Amino acid sequence: MGVTRLVVRPPNWLGDAVMALPALAAVRRHFADAHLTMAASPVVAALLREQTHAAPDAVIDLPRRTPDAVRVLREGSFNAGLLLPNSWRSAWQFYRAGIAERWGYRASLRGMLLTRGIGRPPAREVRHQADYYRHLVSALGIPGSEAIAPWIAPRPSSRAEGDRLLAAAGVPGDAELVGLAPGAAYGQAKQWPPDRMAAVAARLVTDRDAWCVLVGAGHDRDAGRAIESWLRTHAPAAAARVVNLIGRTSVGALVAVFDRTAAVVANDSGGMHLAAAVGRPVVAIFGPTDERATRPIGDHHVLTASAFCRPCMLRDCPIDHRCMKRIGIDDVLAAVNAALAGKAAL
Repeated sequence: MGVTRLVVRPPNWLGDAVMALPALAAVRRHFADAHLTMAASPVVAALLREQTHAAPDAVIDLPRRTPDAVRVLREGSFNAGLLLPNSWRSAWQFYRAGIAERWGYRASLRGMLLTRGIGRPPAREVRHQADYYRHLVSALGIPGSEAIAPWIAPRPSSRAEGDRLLAAAGVPGDAELVGLAPGAAYGQAKQWPPDRMAAVAARLVTDRDAWCVLVGAGHDRDAGRAIESWLRTHAPAAAARVVNLIGRTSVGALVAVFDRTAAVVANDSGGMHLAAAVGRPVVAIFGPTDERATRPIGDHHVLTASAFCRPCMLRDCPIDHRCMKRIGIDDVLAAVNAALAGKAAL
């Protein structure tokens, strides 16, 4: 019996889910005649309800509690399941739900729970996280993911929501709009100093007559407030053209807001990957994390600074945050202006 009802468990985090889109798109193409369901965390489920090449037939917000997740999965009557997370728990949920075929990496001692377990590739063979997911589906006999790039576009309802938010903030429909994503999950080490992000916004307003929109999740609100405070003190004339939507957008509205931008400045974050997948030129600022593994996919401007300790992968810097502080305001502005001019990244 072939695969007729396939459920896929995408990665749990927004940025990882974007990087997994090429693999998910290849799965969709390979199982074109099967009913495809994505069972994901609420944030990733919201992402997959927008337009992507993954094009699932259904999307499930998978409950956090294992008994609830097992019940929901069992109700789907799936005969095959693909796991992109490496966790033992995700495989246990598929096993308990009675999914006959269970595929994924042999990780976290879960090989006995899988019917097709794939060995993880040597680190030297996988330079980017997207290739980690590509390797999995390729090893399962699902071809074509190498030729696919992440792609996301807002649904009409999401586009309307994003347009309403921008209009309510006074942003003209024909404005040159630059997105600024000043936050990052897992500690402040990945954040370029908010006062520098604020200075970039002020220069874009005064030098280019642009508008700027601050975006991010609820945990990024402190960075947004710091930017607003700096602008009120140091560039009050520019402050009116810097709109703060941090914590105020759904995932779909965030996709729509990025779709309105001409370029995006972001730390290494889910927003960075999302903006790149929407097709906007991104100026990506990397400090403690490894840009070779998680840089935005495509032709984007990736900024780093030399420091003996990077990439350290720490959530909080134990010294002076030199990997971020050595990236100057003029460096970021030059990259933004190049992106707005359509110049290729160096």
